[in-house]
Amino acid sequence: MTPRAKNLALMLLAMTQFVVVIDASIVNIALPSIGHALHFSQADLSWVVNAYTLTFGGFLLLGGRLADLVGRRRMFMVGLVIFSIASLLGGMAQSEAWLIAARAVQGMGAAIVSPAALSIIATTFADGQERNRALGVWGAVAGAGGAAGVLLGGILTSGLSWRWVLFVNVPIGILCAFLAPRILLESRAETETRSFDIPGAVTVTAGLALLVYALVDAVNVGWGSTATIAKIAAAIVLLVVFVAVEMRQRAPLMPLTIFRLRTLRGANAVGLLIGMSLFSMFFFVSLYMQQVLGYSALRAGVSYLPLAIGIILSAGAASFGVTRFGFKPVLLTGLLFIAAGLFWFSKVPASGGTFAANVLGPSLLAAIGLGLSFVPVTIAAVSGTRPHEAGLASGLVNTSQQIGGALGLAILATVANSRTQSLLHAGGHNAAYALTKGFERAFLVGAGFAIVGAILTIVLISSRDSRAHSSEARGSQCPAGESASVTV
Repeated sequence: MTPRAKNLALMLLAMTQFVVVIDASIVNIALPSIGHALHFSQADLSWVVNAYTLTFGGFLLLGGRLADLVGRRRMFMVGLVIFSIASLLGGMAQSEAWLIAARAVQGMGAAIVSPAALSIIATTFADGQERNRALGVWGAVAGAGGAAGVLLGGILTSGLSWRWVLFVNVPIGILCAFLAPRILLESRAETETRSFDIPGAVTVTAGLALLVYALVDAVNVGWGSTATIAKIAAAIVLLVVFVAVEMRQRAPLMPLTIFRLRTLRGANAVGLLIGMSLFSMFFFVSLYMQQVLGYSALRAGVSYLPLAIGIILSAGAASFGVTRFGFKPVLLTGLLFIAAGLFWFSKVPASGGTFAANVLGPSLLAAIGLGLSFVPVTIAAVSGTRPHEAGLASGLVNTSQQIGGALGLAILATVANSRTQSLLHAGGHNAAYALTKGFERAFLVGAGFAIVGAILTIVLISSRDSRAHSSEARGSQCPAGESASVTV
C-alpha cells in the first residue's frame, strides 16, 4: 500500500471508530426527551445506555476472533451494516422495548466493527513509528468520541429531535461499508484449520454479557443483593468453563498462549483501571454541570469542547512520545495526569462554582491523561503479538476497557448515591450540596483507581519491551518519501 492509500485507510477506520465510541455517550443528553416521548420509567431509562454497553462488552472478544478467522475487512463491513440497520430501527422506535432492543443490536454491531478496525491497523501499518502514528490518530478520535458524543447529542436533540442521535449513524455507516472494499485490504489469520469454537464462543459471550449486566444493574438492585451476587457468580462460572473449554480445543477461540506475553497481560490489567477511573468522568461532570451549575443540555455539551480538543492533541503527542521514550513511561505519565485531574474534580463546590474556575482546569488535565494513556496502552496490548493474533489482542484490550468502564461506573455511582442519600437523610443540606458531595467522593475514588493503574504499570508492564519497542520504532524511521513495509 502506498502512503496515500494507508492514509485513506486510516481516515476510514478512524471515522468508523469515532461513530462507535460516540454512540456510547451521544444518547445521554437525549435521555429526558427519549423518556418523555416513549414513556420510559426513570428506572428503565438507563437501559437505553446499558443495552448498548452490555452487548458491546459481551461480544468484543468474539468479534475480534471472528475478524481473525473470517476476514478482518469482511467482518468490518458486516459489523457496519448491523450497526447502521440497528441505528435506523432505533431512530424509528415507537416503544420502550423497541428502542432497547435496537440499542442492544447496535452494541453487537459495534463489537464486531471495533476490534476488526483495530486489527486492520495492526496488520496494515508496520510495527514501530508507522503504527505508533496510526494508533495516535486512532486514540485521538476514540478518546475524543466520548466528549464529542455529549456535544453532538446536545446539538441534535435541541436542533432536530432525539431520533437524530441515532439516524445520524446510518449514512456514515453505509458510506464506510461502501468504501471499505475500495480502500482496505483483506487479511485473515493463516491457520491450518477453519473450524469455529462454538462452545468457547457461547460461554465467553454469555459470561462477559452477564458480568456487564450484573455490574450496570448493581446500582439499581444493590451490590449485596441476592440478584447481583447470583449474576456475578454465574458469570464467573461461565468464564471458568470458557477457560476449561479453551484448554481442550484444537482450534480455540482464544488461544491461551497469547497470555505468555507479560506486556499484553499488564496492558489489559491497566486498561481495566483506565476504564474504571476515567470513563465515568463524563457521566459525573455532565450531572454536575446540569444539576448543580444549572446548565442546559446544549451548554453542557459545548462545554466539552476543550476536553475533546485536549484529548486529540495529547493523543497525537503520545504517539511521538512512545516512539521516543517507549510506551511504559508515556502510559505512567498519562495515568498520573488522570489522577491529578480527578483529584482536582473532587474539589468542585456546591455553590458559587463556575466552568472556568472548577471544570475547565481539571478537564484539561484529564484530557491530557486520557490521550497519554489510551494510545500507549493500546500499543502495548498489540505489541509483540503475531499477525494472526491481531484481532484477538484488539478484542482483549477493548474488552478490558469496556468491562472497566462498566465496573467503574457501577462502583462510583454507588459511592456517589450513598454519600448523597446519607446527607439528605441527615437533613440540613439542600439537594445541590448533597449531590456535589456525592460527586466529590466518586471523583476521589476514581483518582484512586488511576493511582492503582500507575502502580500496575510500573509492576506489570515490561520496561525491556518498552525500550525495545522505542528502539525499533526509532530505527525503522524512513527517509522522506519512503514507506515502511507492510504485511497484510
